[in-house]
Amino acid sequence: MQKPLAYTPKNVWETLTRREEVDALATRYIDFLSRCKTERETVAYVCECLAKAGFSEDFTKKSVFRSLRGKTVFAARRGRNPLSDGFALIAAHVDTPRLDFKQRPLIEQPGVVQAKTHYYGGIRKYQWLARPLALHGVIVRENGEKLPVTLGEKPDEPVFCIADLLPHLAQKQGAQTINDAFEGEKLNLVLAHSPAPDTKTKGKADKKTEPVKDHLLILLHKQYGITEEDLITAEVQAVPAGPARFAGFDRSLVGGYGQDDRICVFTALEALLNAKSAGRNMAVIFWDKEEIGSDGATGATSRFFQYCVEDLSRTWGRKASTAQIFLATQAISADVQGALDPDFQDLHEKQNAALLGYGPCFSKFTGSRGKYGASEADAEFFASLRGLLNAKSIPWQTAELGKVDAGGGGTVALHLAAYGMQVIDFGPALLSMHSPFELASCADLWATLAAYRAFFED
Repeated sequence: MQKPLAYTPKNVWETLTRREEVDALATRYIDFLSRCKTERETVAYVCECLAKAGFSEDFTKKSVFRSLRGKTVFAARRGRNPLSDGFALIAAHVDTPRLDFKQRPLIEQPGVVQAKTHYYGGIRKYQWLARPLALHGVIVRENGEKLPVTLGEKPDEPVFCIADLLPHLAQKQGAQTINDAFEGEKLNLVLAHSPAPDTKTKGKADKKTEPVKDHLLILLHKQYGITEEDLITAEVQAVPAGPARFAGFDRSLVGGYGQDDRICVFTALEALLNAKSAGRNMAVIFWDKEEIGSDGATGATSRFFQYCVEDLSRTWGRKASTAQIFLATQAISADVQGALDPDFQDLHEKQNAALLGYGPCFSKFTGSRGKYGASEADAEFFASLRGLLNAKSIPWQTAELGKVDAGGGGTVALHLAAYGMQVIDFGPALLSMHSPFELASCADLWATLAAYRAFFED
């Protein structure tokens, strides 16, 4: 049959024959999102799944994995081809915009004790006010003992919030720009309100200056055995409380926090675990710190990925240099794209905008202001992936992040391209990206998994 001369993207929903498979996948994904709200929790989940599937930390084995400091993880499956032929590699990131406790977070202000925070990544600050938040993280005592923290997720647990200004007094704020109206230094989390029972005093001279903070410290020591000094070295994050959910009357969407970029982590991991054995060597790398530039020991600019490949080259491919392996590798930078927003369509160039339900999006280039900070895929690699998906009838689309002068963004693709490998950005579209409640299409979730699996099995 002759191929149509004009190109028309395909709606995934119109190609599906078994909706129950989509629903089952989305249900597993919702459980993953609800359980994994920090980079540590996500990497722990990934490592648990890999270990159950028989992956080993012994790099002489055929299925291997390695994590670094609980925040980044590499995994690989050996194929029939020599390692000098490189990997089919999928890279994603496990970090998500959030609010981090400052080193000395506790402050008592009139009537309440609050936690001072420093926001992480690109957030719209007003979206984090007047909503229930949970605390996730780890406290490390002076002796090295780790204390995991998760509070605010169960129905019987307290939640936390940042109070918003009442509209009666917000006339001046309403006339300001968003950046001026919502200050980062005022993203203070309400933690407690009552003084300890024994702080009631008879005379003014005996009155404690921070009775609510003193009560909170008593509660923290009683419940967790910690002191205020332990908070200085802790990693505590405030994230939206509550589970991810199906959204819409037709349950066609998943709503939840952290889908950028955990939807790609979930689908890439499922693809690696379930792909049929093929000639290609398969690998995934899930990095931290993408939302703040990919720097640091667990970010994409670190040498962790390189060290893993060097170790594999000594066991899987004794005659292969790491340079050969990298240059022969084909990679997908698995990251999300901004979907065409129905209420802000003027910020998109519609012909080159991603649509919910039309499959994962190829972004040939990223960056902004004339492609600065971009990685751009070559036509040969892009065409080969297009042909692969067409041959398997997997819907796909292409997209840019907004109009040319409207903004833009980057991914880890340029850090992979630095090794000389072929790489392209490819992932599903989201509505409300970087918000506390992002929306993804269940159909796109299904199509993304199918596409990643086809890439591994090619």
